[in-house]
Amino acid sequence: MKTVAVLGGGIGGLAATYYLCKHPQVTKVIVLESTSRFGGWLWSSRRSDGAVFEHGPRGIRPVGPVGHNTLNMVEDLGLEGEILSVPNSHDASKNRYLYVGGQLCKMPSGISGIFQTVPPFSRPLLFNLATEILVKKGKEEDESIHSFVSRRLGKELADIAVDSLCRGVFAGDSRKLSVRSCFPPFYKAEQERGSLTLGLLLGSGPTPAVSPGPLAQRSMKESWSQWSLRKGVESLPEAITVYLQQSGKVQLHREAAVKHIQPSASGWKVHLEDGFISADHIISALPAKALSCVLPVSCQTLIQLLQDISAVTVAVVNLEYDGSILPVKGFGHLIPSSEDPGVLGVVYDSVPFPQHNRPNGETTRLTVMMGGAWFQEVFGTPEAMATECLLARATEAVSCHLGVTAAPSWSHVALHKDCIPQYYLGHFQRVESMRSFIKKNGLPLSLIGSSYDGVSVNDVIFSGRTAVQEVLGSGV
Repeated sequence: MKTVAVLGGGIGGLAATYYLCKHPQVTKVIVLESTSRFGGWLWSSRRSDGAVFEHGPRGIRPVGPVGHNTLNMVEDLGLEGEILSVPNSHDASKNRYLYVGGQLCKMPSGISGIFQTVPPFSRPLLFNLATEILVKKGKEEDESIHSFVSRRLGKELADIAVDSLCRGVFAGDSRKLSVRSCFPPFYKAEQERGSLTLGLLLGSGPTPAVSPGPLAQRSMKESWSQWSLRKGVESLPEAITVYLQQSGKVQLHREAAVKHIQPSASGWKVHLEDGFISADHIISALPAKALSCVLPVSCQTLIQLLQDISAVTVAVVNLEYDGSILPVKGFGHLIPSSEDPGVLGVVYDSVPFPQHNRPNGETTRLTVMMGGAWFQEVFGTPEAMATECLLARATEAVSCHLGVTAAPSWSHVALHKDCIPQYYLGHFQRVESMRSFIKKNGLPLSLIGSSYDGVSVNDVIFSGRTAVQEVLGSGV
């Protein structure tokens, strides 16, 4: 294999290119990114006074094979000195809140937490866990997250805690999202052990093999719950980009939107605004719908499957306040859809990462997430949405939920259109059908990124590594 074209220069496309570079079989990689910057949703603003604000993902989880894989990459890129780690003992790890019934409720944490009755719940979590072991295994091939949790742990937990969790992670509706695709460990636990509790205690089948390097080992030894980088998470795609530029194998193209791809004798012809490139293999890190628009008509089956994967729009509002304004210390709070469908949650950025505050004078940084699966219903079409309205709604939520009377001293509104794919019921079948169509038709094409196998930064990076291993063998 001589030339690989990577479509999309977000973290998935960059990660795949990083792994391709390490493979001796690959002589040239061409990365095509339609916008003016690499990194996709990993986007940090660095203000001249030293403050850092995240407009996309912020803390990254270090746990499990995919978490170790990312830390191995961070170490290889020489970023270990830039790491900001948050241990499990930190307030941001122990204290997570829900806003229910007009008040902040701290979620149970640690072993002692499962024995206590804490609002907004009517009984200790222990009761739900004890009775869960006796619940029969579901017979369906797939099930909504809400239905799964209601059946196994009770409707109250599903309506409040899990509804909120799905809004925080996927900006999505737990009544529509697939448990099998969104939370594979939950589904596997029931299938393998007959119980969530037993599955999570005893394990539920094999996980990918990733040897943790020194940095990942340090994360385990120091019990990190999350980590970031001194200049924000965008430092990761920036460091990968520098690595790729120095490799001698990679051509990086910004503002190079793919118009159409067609099969050729050697693999693919990729048509751009001003010409075309030839490639032996394509790794697509484009969102599913974007890829569906550039495939040839001979791939109609694949096009239809890709178009069935939708995504939601999220408004991310960064706010900075003078002084210390939080009534509680923690990671942040989530809001169930029954309480306020428009506002998904508020992250207390200054608690886990005070290093991102401006060094002079005390400030508090918050991020308000809004919309998601409820965007159209609450705010209307994203195109018609004025940033002033989103800012007003965000500051009103902070005032109402946290009792903050002051106005923010600084703000930034980002509207991320179609940023989080939604894994609805049957998602696993759609993805299986896509890959089986590609295999059956011998297409030199790999699908990676958040549309298929997980929406977290770790999942997306790992999907790039997996695709390269499947195409070229395990030399990465």
